[in-house]
Amino acid sequence: MFESGELRLVLLKLIEEQPRHGYDLIREIEHRSGGAYAPSPGVVYPTMTLLLDMGLAEEEASEGPRKLLTITEAGRAHLADRADEVATAMARLAALAKVSARTDAAPVRRAMQNLKAALQDRLSQESVTREVQLEVARLIDEAAGKIERL
Repeated sequence: MFESGELRLVLLKLIEEQPRHGYDLIREIEHRSGGAYAPSPGVVYPTMTLLLDMGLAEEEASEGPRKLLTITEAGRAHLADRADEVATAMARLAALAKVSARTDAAPVRRAMQNLKAALQDRLSQESVTREVQLEVARLIDEAAGKIERL
C-alpha cells in the first residue's frame, strides 16, 4: 500500500491530529481507506517504536498497557519537511476509499458470492466435462465484457 517510509509519515500525521495508540492508528487508516486497507499490527507497532526512537513522537501517560503517542516538535518539523510525501500518502488513502465505495456495493458482493457458490457447486460435480468448463469460462467472459461496456 505504501512506499518505503510512507507508513511512518501517515502514522505521524495521524498522531499529529490527535494522540493515538496502535489500535486507533490501524482503525483510522482502515476508515480513511474506506475499509479497503488496514495495516497489520506487525507493521504498525514497530513503526510506532521507530517514531519514538527517532524522537518524532513520545509516549503520553495513559492508563493500561496501550502506548498513547503524541507528536513532538521534531515530529512536526519532520512532517513539514516532507509535506509533499505526506500529502501523496494521504491522497492515496482517500483515492482507495473512493474506489472502495464504487466497487464494494452490497448487491455486487451478494451477486459475486452467488456466482462463486454456483461455480463451486457445478464444477465440483463428477459429470463435469472439458466442454462444461469451457462453456462456464465463455459465460464468465461474456458477462465480463457486458460489464465493461456498461
